[in-house]
This record gives sequence, C-alpha cells and structure tokens, in this order.
Amino acid sequence: MDPELKRLLEETNALAKDNHRMLRAIRRDQWIGFIAKVVFWIIVLALPLYLYQQYITPFIERFNATQSPTSTSPFWTPSSVELQKLLNSYKAGQ
Repeated sequence: MDPELKRLLEETNALAKDNHRMLRAIRRDQWIGFIAKVVFWIIVLALPLYLYQQYITPFIERFNATQSPTSTSPFWTPSSVELQKLLNSYKAGQ
C-alpha cells in the first residue's frame, strides 16, 4: 500500500474515533442536562407544596378551630378578640 494513502487512512481513522468520542460526550451532557432540569422543576413545584403542608396548614387548622362558625363579623372575618385568641393559642403551642 502506498505510504501516503496509509497515512491518510490512519488520519481518517483517528479523526473518526475523536469525532465519536466528542459525540458521546455531547450526548452524555444532554442527558445530564435533561435530568438536572427535571430535578430542578420537581423541586420548584414540590417545595412550595411541602412548605404549605408543613407550616401553613397547621396554622390554618388552628385558626379554624378557634373561630366560631357563627361569627358576627361580615364575611366570617375574625374579630380582634378572635385574632388575639388565635395568637395566644399559637404561642402556647410552641
């Protein structure tokens, strides 16, 4: 075989291997990026729901337990006495 042809063939083979290596790295980075985006959006969407369940729901349940269903305030808004009872019960719970 001609030495020039053999050198070109070896160079082409080396370029093909390098190209294959780079394409595999690009594909791997795409998968890692996709998984990172999925994890990010799960955290962004699930964290507020978790915090709501952990911190706001008990406060609302405690508020509903102290508020009487026959409230004299318009639209069942709590009066200042009811708010004070709520704050006292919240402080006593801690």
